[in-house]
Order: sequence, then C-alpha cells, then structure tokens
Amino acid sequence: MKRDESRIKEIQERVSAENIQFIQLWFTDILGSLKSFTISHKELERALQEGMGFDGSSIEGFARIYESDLLAVPDLDTFVIMPWKYLGMPVARLFCDVYTPEGKLYSSDPRSVLKRNLENMRSMGFDSFMVGPELEYFYFKTDKAPEMIDSGAYFDAVPVDESHDLRRETMLMLDQCGIDTEYSHHEVAPSQHEIDLRFSHALPMADNVITYKTVAKQVAAAHGCYASFMPKPVAGINGSGMHVHQSLFKGDVNTFYDAKDAAYLSPTAKHYVAGILHHAREICAVTNQWINSYKRLVPGYEAPVYIAWANSNRSALVRVPRVKKGKPNSVRIECRFPDPACNPYLAFSVMLAAGLDGIKKKMPLGKPVEADIFEMDEIERRARTIDTLPGSLIEALETLEQSKLVREALGDAVFEKFIANKRIEWDQYRVQVTDYEIKKYLPML
Repeated sequence: MKRDESRIKEIQERVSAENIQFIQLWFTDILGSLKSFTISHKELERALQEGMGFDGSSIEGFARIYESDLLAVPDLDTFVIMPWKYLGMPVARLFCDVYTPEGKLYSSDPRSVLKRNLENMRSMGFDSFMVGPELEYFYFKTDKAPEMIDSGAYFDAVPVDESHDLRRETMLMLDQCGIDTEYSHHEVAPSQHEIDLRFSHALPMADNVITYKTVAKQVAAAHGCYASFMPKPVAGINGSGMHVHQSLFKGDVNTFYDAKDAAYLSPTAKHYVAGILHHAREICAVTNQWINSYKRLVPGYEAPVYIAWANSNRSALVRVPRVKKGKPNSVRIECRFPDPACNPYLAFSVMLAAGLDGIKKKMPLGKPVEADIFEMDEIERRARTIDTLPGSLIEALETLEQSKLVREALGDAVFEKFIANKRIEWDQYRVQVTDYEIKKYLPML
C-alpha cells in the first residue's frame, strides 16, 4: 500500500493545529450500515501509514470467524473535521478501504466493489462516472412511530414547513464537511423533505451519501426528533426515493452530450439507458434492498414501477431531464427507482455495470413513453411492451440470483452474502402475522 507522505503530514499538522483528540474511522457493511471505531490522535500516524486492525467477524457480510482479521486503511482524501464535538472537543473522520492482512483489498468491502467497477469503466475508455443523487427522507417525532412533525406539502415554506430550520442546519453542516448541496425543499408528503447533492465523482459521492444520512440524523436528534430514510414509512402517502442523475465523462467531455440530438442525448447515452432498462429487474434487489422498498414501488405514489424511459414523463423508470442549449456538462440521465436506504456503493456499481453493458453491446433504445404510464391499462402497457419491476423483495431476489451481470459487478463474495442476508430477512418477514391479516381475516374465517 503506497501512501502519500505529504498528505499524511498535512493531516497530522491539521490534527495538531485543531487540537483534535479523536479520529473516527468509517466504513460500511454490505447493507450500507455505517460502521466505525475511534482512535486516539496518538495512533493517527500508524493508522495513516499501515491501517488499523479490527475483527470483521461480526460485520454483516464480512469475514467468517476463522478469517476475521482485517485492516481499515484510511483514504487520505476523505479527512474531514466533523461539525460536532465529542466530550467538548472536535472530532475528525476518515473513510477507510478494508484490506486483508496480506495487503489485498477485501472482496466484501462495498467501497472496493465500487472501485473495481470504476476500473472496469476506465478500461472501456471512460474517465469519470458522475452522479447526483436526490435523497428524500422524513422527520418524525421519535423512531418508535411515524408521527409527523409538520403538515407541509411540495415546496411549502415557513410557517407551514416547521422543519425548515432542520434542513437549513443540515445543509450548513454538510457544507462544513466539504459536501456541496444544490438546494433543499419540502417534498410532497407531510414531514417529507429533500436535500440535493451537487453531482460529483461516484466514489466520493457514495461517501457523501453516507455522510449526508449521518448528518441528517445527528441534526434531527439534537432537536429531539428523528430523520428516517425508510422507503415507505407511512401507508397511503408517497414514499422516499433516491433519484440518481448520472453521466460518463472522458476528461472534461461529457460523452452523453450530442448537440445534434433533439434531447442532446448521444448514442453512448442511449446505449447506457438501454442497458439500465434491460437489466432493471436484475439490479432492483440492490437499488431497493429492503422488504419495505417494495411498499414504495407501487403505482399511484410517484414511484416508478414501469420499465420505460422518457424525456419529461416522471412515471417512467428513467428520465432525461431537459437542459439548456450550450450546457453539455449538464446532460445526464435520471434513474428514478432506487431508494435512499440502499447501499450507495453497491447501487452505483450495479447501475454503472448495467449501463456499460448497454454501451458494450450497443443495445438499441426504444422510443420514449411520454404518456402517463400510471393511467394506462394492462392491455395498453403490453402493446407497448412495458414490463414492470419486481413486486416484492423475494421476486427481486429470485431475479437477482440468475443475473450474471450483477454477480460480476458485486463479485462472488458480496453477491452470495447479500442474497443469503436478504433471504433470511424475507423468511423472518413472511412468518409474521400482521395487523392487516387480523383485521381482515379473523372476523371472517
């Protein structure tokens, strides 16, 4: 592991100057749950040079008992002083790559999975995978029940939107973390909100998504409430999505741009969209990984379920946002089906892999569907050959298991551990007797 000595010295000098006593080392398990441990400033040099050993046997999807020794090696570019204090003192954070004791990247580390897919992208002649996620979430009074804290609606402002200050404070904290935000607003459902991150390279953006969710929860907790990224916490109203804008660059050139196309969309971009649509059912278990995710993916609540693309139709799975003439770098495609509870490292990986497969195989892109697909009956959808996403986690898993593309994108270890984990989740869910069943069946059966 080659280390940048000048960057290490810079971090050490910053820690000393700011009197930072504690540094948190961050990474995620295969489900995207943030894991961390804290080291003293006295251990910083060793951590930066060699990494810090930890037991991976209790981390979801990581090592088995007899192969549990792993190393968390800080990514020097991710050093940030966090906008809160520990015991009254500033605390810093570094994202880590996970290595084996032999010095090899650990195959079950989600960050390493994304790095491998980015290398595959570069082998195809592209330099950058640019992404801009829009994360929606709810504020609730506690984490025990989905009790709203405001009654606002889409783009409502104060005083109707009582959560305005929470969003503003979250944006300020993200700025202190070096994360650029574009804007925030109230979403469609009561107590539902959105803060959009400015598009950036996929790897730091995946780190930013993890940081975003952590900061949002910290701010909410400091004000006595709870921020939830659960896809569908309340029946009968809109769930929360994570629309992901994406494009591929060669140097400073956006390969998705074509000045001669009506939508400024290049053949490369069209093949990419075709790949996403072709593999949408296969990658859905990764971009929408929870049982609750499929309570959101139903018609009628702005969540896309129909596999089609459009220029302006928000009922389609993939949308091409309109851009101003002369703005080539802003041309992108928008995948509307992922939700904010996914693991961003894995979700970005499978979307990229699907799009690259479309480019590699020059998959043709069908005509856009501009009519509201939600309003079509089944006969019309069949006539247009519009398929649907899986309707449940188990259907998504059964489709995933047959996917050669996702296996290659995630690697055998993550692919198999992810499926095993999700099958356990499904088995635990399917044996539950719900309130719905009691109310519906007990009086009649």
